[in-house]
Amino acid sequence: MPDPKLTRALVRPTARVDPGFSLPCSLTTLVIADTPAFRDPRVTEQRNPNSVAIDLASPLEIVDIITAEDAGVAPAVAAQREALAAAIAAAERALLAGGRIIYAGAGTSGRLGVLDASEIPPTFGADFGLVVGLIAGGPAALLKAQEGAEDSPDAGASDLDAIGVQARDFVVGIAASGTTPYVHGALRRARAVGATTAMIACTALPASMQDAIDIPIVIVVGPEVVTGSTRMKSGTATKLALNIISTGAMIRIGKTFGNLMVDVRATNAKLVDRSERIVAEVCGIDRGAAHALLQLAGGVVKRAIVMQLLGADAAHADAALTAAHGVIRRAVTIAPPPVPTVAQ
Repeated sequence: MPDPKLTRALVRPTARVDPGFSLPCSLTTLVIADTPAFRDPRVTEQRNPNSVAIDLASPLEIVDIITAEDAGVAPAVAAQREALAAAIAAAERALLAGGRIIYAGAGTSGRLGVLDASEIPPTFGADFGLVVGLIAGGPAALLKAQEGAEDSPDAGASDLDAIGVQARDFVVGIAASGTTPYVHGALRRARAVGATTAMIACTALPASMQDAIDIPIVIVVGPEVVTGSTRMKSGTATKLALNIISTGAMIRIGKTFGNLMVDVRATNAKLVDRSERIVAEVCGIDRGAAHALLQLAGGVVKRAIVMQLLGADAAHADAALTAAHGVIRRAVTIAPPPVPTVAQ
């Protein structure tokens, strides 16, 4: 029969253990850990009641548990629509002023920032360095966790200094937990030079950072399926938010015509094919003519489209685009073609 003193201590964690009674070390830890005062207040560190038995689940049940939790991520991102729109506007202002979008994060958050930054040049034909991703611990942290690197606010500040952060930049801190010192240091350095700042987090931000963040983007997706594993729902939410911010900014500075990526750089066979298809569709010409037009345009899709629609040479097309701040629709005042109807 279990010791009644031990039973009372376990079922009532806040109860005082009788004098002279000593709990084993492991059970003492259990009692303390279950005391509300010792629970981590961050949502990202709390336990999810929907996955407490996941260690006994079948593969199909694991899929069902995880996908059921993931279903709430997109609505949580959408709930931050105004903050995300403000971030797009800030990013647009930065780029039009000659500044950059700079991400700073650690671990999964840092890797997602670097990933988003690395995808902008090939997708939108943007110059390398227009969007920059910084990760605590440097490039080595992309492949192997650099333990402890995230704990230094000075490292966050010095990494921004190393790339010459300026007031015209837009600096986005990424920290699912909201508390990463590296990110805090980066945001405070950005604020010190006058840059606009934002922070993406998946739990309430600490009050101590409110003065350093212009645009808080707090996407609460709830506790993770595996407690504290923010590579899951929080990581998915962060990726969605970064997609929205960077894609929105690129659209606003004229990198699309309708929903076609007209600033794509044809750096491989797939992108050459895509470039020709875009020119053919927009200009209403066949693939051979599109290929020839792109040759005349130096492979620049945007220039080729404006040349064809205005009946202009490359120099006049470039002048028209410059006057329209890079936006094709303003240069040619013609709408993109409608989406073809697909037979069912």
